[in-house]
Amino acid sequence: MSTCSVSKGCFVFKPSPKKRKLSQKTANYFGERNNASEDTDLRFVTCQSLWNQIKSETEQIQEDLNKQLFDNLVSFLRRSHSEFQEKTTKWTCRMKSREIPTAALVLGVNVTDHDLTFRSLSEVLQNNITPYIALLEAKDCPGIKNLIQKLMGQLMNCYIDVDSLEDEDHVQVSQNRIRCSMTSIISWYQNVTKKTDSETRSKKRTSSSRHWQSPPVVVIFKDMESFTTKVLQDFIVISSQHIRELPLVLIFGIATSPMIIHSLLPHSVSSLLCIELFQSLSCKEHLSTIIDKLLLTAQFPFKLGEKVLQVLINIFLYHDFSVQNFIKGFQLCIVEHFYSQPLSVLCCPLVDAKKRVNSLSRDQCENIRRLPSFRRYVENQVSEKQILLLTADNFLKEITQKLLEDLHVYHENYVSVLRCLHVFTSSLPKYPLGKQIRELHCACLENQVWQTEEYESFLQLARMLNKSDLVTMLEQCVEIFVSSSGKEFDKIVEKLKEFLTQFQELEVAEAFQERDGSVSAQKELQKKTDLYHLQKTLLELKESRRSRKLTKFEMLRFEVVEYIDSLVRAHLVPADHKTLHEIVYFNTASVLRGHLNAAPRVALHTSLNNPYCYLKNQALKNDGGNISNKAPDICIVYKLHLECGRLINLVDWLEAFSTVVTAVEGPNADATSSDQRLDFVAGVLAAWKELNCRILNQHQQKQRHYSSHIFQWNYCQKSDLKVS
Repeated sequence: MSTCSVSKGCFVFKPSPKKRKLSQKTANYFGERNNASEDTDLRFVTCQSLWNQIKSETEQIQEDLNKQLFDNLVSFLRRSHSEFQEKTTKWTCRMKSREIPTAALVLGVNVTDHDLTFRSLSEVLQNNITPYIALLEAKDCPGIKNLIQKLMGQLMNCYIDVDSLEDEDHVQVSQNRIRCSMTSIISWYQNVTKKTDSETRSKKRTSSSRHWQSPPVVVIFKDMESFTTKVLQDFIVISSQHIRELPLVLIFGIATSPMIIHSLLPHSVSSLLCIELFQSLSCKEHLSTIIDKLLLTAQFPFKLGEKVLQVLINIFLYHDFSVQNFIKGFQLCIVEHFYSQPLSVLCCPLVDAKKRVNSLSRDQCENIRRLPSFRRYVENQVSEKQILLLTADNFLKEITQKLLEDLHVYHENYVSVLRCLHVFTSSLPKYPLGKQIRELHCACLENQVWQTEEYESFLQLARMLNKSDLVTMLEQCVEIFVSSSGKEFDKIVEKLKEFLTQFQELEVAEAFQERDGSVSAQKELQKKTDLYHLQKTLLELKESRRSRKLTKFEMLRFEVVEYIDSLVRAHLVPADHKTLHEIVYFNTASVLRGHLNAAPRVALHTSLNNPYCYLKNQALKNDGGNISNKAPDICIVYKLHLECGRLINLVDWLEAFSTVVTAVEGPNADATSSDQRLDFVAGVLAAWKELNCRILNQHQQKQRHYSSHIFQWNYCQKSDLKVS
């Protein structure tokens, strides 16, 4: 690559991704903290292994959630393509009317997740339908010429299988040499299909040939709302004129509503499309599934505290509705937990954790003794046991193994009882404890849920459930406890089945009682009654209602609710009440909020006032409030401004800047030269320009000299402000 140029310039050489080398291993960052322990490598390996398991689980979840949608799209494309191949009457009619088969794919407002969905869809289509797929974005297609060029470039890359990252120059040259038009695409498609037909005739059919004889060309508009109306109209009109030669299928990615198609396209253009609507799963349902599979399970030892989980959910609900960003935030929590917590080496499966406890060092044992939850545990023990826990490391390791096992059993029981409680709360009116299970989970993590007003209202509503709903809920709870692997669930299942048996017996008894009641009622009707006996009967009924005893069903319903309440009080204890919960729970919500929540004003102030926070340069580190001359000019100017009031004198500001910069020379240094003086002025002016300040107020009594002008500083002005 030549670096010859007419004028001076800066030439950038982008390294190849394959040749790029990391200057430092990622595992080394775990040992850069002051409190780094000797098992940082093991912590890093554990963190990496845990994240790989969670990542594979999330990919499987997303694949399962999108399976039905992708299957419907594949069947739609097969149906359209088979009609084109067989030349049926229905397809012939469509060809006469020049209609293009179009799939309107409504994905929702979580735009950041659309890229992953389209990549997965593209892989599914390439494996089952066609290799000719083009993904178009509005930013790459400002005009119809750009759209055709982008379309042809991607289709040719699909055929020749060229990696655009490795050979960008060759692909660009090939696109420029070929005239980009719909006629060129048709001729290219015909040549490609003829070549593939000849190959299939000469060779036997193998498992690698997944596609049909003349596969369709699928064009995916990832963000249809962002495309201009003229570009879409021109492309649809041109494509409809060549639909007989080119089996084109369009897929519109829609974030808002399918009505956007009719808003962007007039009837004369939309009538050229044969549209079929496809709806993806809601992002809220997707999030609920992710939380259910990753957090509400004993499969993964790592857990999120209530405040941390609430931060991630609030970012999802109030910012972007992005499941991918939620997963990235969850990944950040895992990395931060293993990076900041030395005892996170025990955040692993129970069998491995017990083995690692035996090999803990003296320092790690002291770290266990410093945990607040372990201190509370020691305080509740007898004096002899307290001495052993604080002095004997072997005894401490034995107790730690037992406490870790108790914590594992707690998680298994917690999840099952939480699901059982959600079965009851999700069917009650107004959802006193939340409609989603994540809301109930946060309420249980925050405090003792049975002490809240919402739980009291839940108990009151549960005591008014009818028999059919109550039986259905008990059957669902039995299924939950039977499918779970927690201990002590055999007795719970037996008790719930006993309740179901009592309800069945009660139903049989009520049937006999109704039959006897109907016979007695007929006999009473045959008797003659006067007014006196009628009044007496009504008074007796009124008194009986006041002192009415509970029926058998009401007593049984009360027992069921009390039993569920006892399970909640026994197993839904907040996690921070359990000993050694700091090992597996990440509770530092402030760190997560600082990484994820956007605070530009605070970030700007921190970077200007303390550049060491971001640059990590030891020369910029200062303990006191003094200003370092090693700091960038913009930081020096900003800190000097902070020392002034509302108005600042330009000469004083410039002299202060000169004093700070030349402080290293000492008091005996010679006077600064004119060139250095000009450098100082240039540095100040450049800093003013970067800080977007301008003259807002001049002092009326000092206009004779430019050096005596008075300025007002405002660093929060808009970007169009300049230095006067």
